[in-house]
Parts: sequence; C-alpha cells; structure tokens
Amino acid sequence: MTRRNAALALGVLATTAFGPVLAGAQAKSPAVTVTTLFSGTETAAGQPITLPSGPVRLVVSEYVIPPGSVLPVHRHPYARYGYVQAGRLKITNVQTGLAKVFGPGDVIVEMINVWHSATPVGTATVRLLVFDQLPPGGVATELRH
Repeated sequence: MTRRNAALALGVLATTAFGPVLAGAQAKSPAVTVTTLFSGTETAAGQPITLPSGPVRLVVSEYVIPPGSVLPVHRHPYARYGYVQAGRLKITNVQTGLAKVFGPGDVIVEMINVWHSATPVGTATVRLLVFDQLPPGGVATELRH
C-alpha cells in the first residue's frame, strides 16, 4: 500500500469509524498535525526500495554511538531505516569510497548487501532510531571478516 493510499484509508477510517468521537474531541483538544519527514524511492546506494514478501519481523532499536567510535565494515541483507535523533554520522560505502553525512532529523535508508562503515562526526554522541524488516530467523547486520 502506498503512503497516499494509506493516508486515504486512514482518512476514511477516521471520518467513518471515529467521526462522531473526533468531532466531539476536536472542540476540546488541539488539532493533530502530520509532517512527512522523508519520502524517497532509493537506498543510500541508489538501489530501489522494495517491499519484502512473506512474513516479516519488525525490530526497532536505539543506537547510541559515542564520539571516536567506529562501526566496523558491515552490510544489511534486508531493509533497514534509521532516524537520526542527535549527532552527525558519516556512512562510507567501502566499495565506492563515497560517503554521506547524516544529521538530526535525517532519515537513513540503508544500503542493502553493500559493505559500508560508519563513524560519528564531531564531538556529539549519535543517537539513531533504527527499524529493521527481517524474515523469521533473519539477521539485521553481517560483519565483514
């Protein structure tokens, strides 16, 4: 389901199932706002974002990466999305040498099956909220040996 279709479905649900409740609540509470933080169709390596087929396990993690630390060369076999809450993180594609820095409010659409590493930039601790979509028994990250 596309975001637009999901938004339309939510709107229909809200006006049909919750319409009377919301109408009364609107007079008593502030309006809810929705802000799109990211909309895209490619990973950080330019790969198309695709949906997994079959059962999926969603794993949500928080990463706290102190200044001076290094995330070793690794890859993700499945879809992974990150939201930078604080700090700045440089992700380097070790196959091409291309690097990109992500900061607060940025969404990272991780490269799939592409070896890369990451390091904090500056003196602030990086805080990431990470979402993994995994098949049953799947792993989120593979380290290069």
